Amino acid sequence: MNHPAAPADPAALAPRLPSPLQEVEDEPFARAGVRLVLKRDDLIHPDLPGNKWRKLAPNLRAAAADGERALLTFGGAYSNHLRATAAAGRLLGFATIGVVRGDELAGAPLNASLARCAADGMRLHFVDRGSYRRKTDPDLLAALHDRFGDFRVIPEGGSNSLAAQGCTELGRELRGAADTVAVACGTGGTLAGLAAGLGPGQRAVGFPVLKGGSPHFLQRTVEELQAAAFGGRRGEWRLEDRFHGGGYARRTPETDAFADAFEERHGLPLERVYVAKMLFGLTTLVREGAFAPGSTVAAVITGAP
Repeated sequence: MNHPAAPADPAALAPRLPSPLQEVEDEPFARAGVRLVLKRDDLIHPDLPGNKWRKLAPNLRAAAADGERALLTFGGAYSNHLRATAAAGRLLGFATIGVVRGDELAGAPLNASLARCAADGMRLHFVDRGSYRRKTDPDLLAALHDRFGDFRVIPEGGSNSLAAQGCTELGRELRGAADTVAVACGTGGTLAGLAAGLGPGQRAVGFPVLKGGSPHFLQRTVEELQAAAFGGRRGEWRLEDRFHGGGYARRTPETDAFADAFEERHGLPLERVYVAKMLFGLTTLVREGAFAPGSTVAAVITGAP
């Protein structure tokens, strides 16, 4: 593999930080006497929005500091993380390799997400689902090194201790702005850092978008990420696992109808895999009386459609 020249620092991309807060008047919240604000992390950078920026930036800085010029990561056929990593490689000068779940996709026409990865210079490597489940196995990683040469591994979804540390800034930006902060969860890194960065008296609620193994598997994952990043559990946080809609990238008519109506009321297109599920869950909780009148809830908009 031909490695590019020394990569640039992510700060060269001029991210919009802190991301803006947008208050919205939404009827279910207003009726409950609860203030709703949106944390617009989707506006941080057009190619690396939201939690992807916050999780990738510290990993990219570490890779550059260690003299590494190539990144290898993992994801499904519609992975936002793969797209963000490929874009970071193009913008900052890293070679990128994406290990994609599903060997049946090899040789088939690329969907729009994978086509964007390829256009940004990512080398796509398709593996069967059994091999993909072994993505942390040393033998599999050794085989990938034999095939692609030297690279830095960034985990699926970008969640590791560096990512959790990067997401603490999200919590710090929200100190004093809300009593409760809601965020969608895939691999748990954003919630781990967000909760650690919040101030006393604030709490975070994570909404898993995957069905398999949640909430207990994701609970352990977030705890392990916090232990690796901070030495133990940090902040007040919990998971609310009723709103995954049947699994990752699966949608229900109820959630779609909610998202359509929210978009019409507020003129804000909603990303449907993560953001719409989180907002639907949050609206259900407010209708159930989960938040005290007079309190403020912040919803993290982690990405755009």
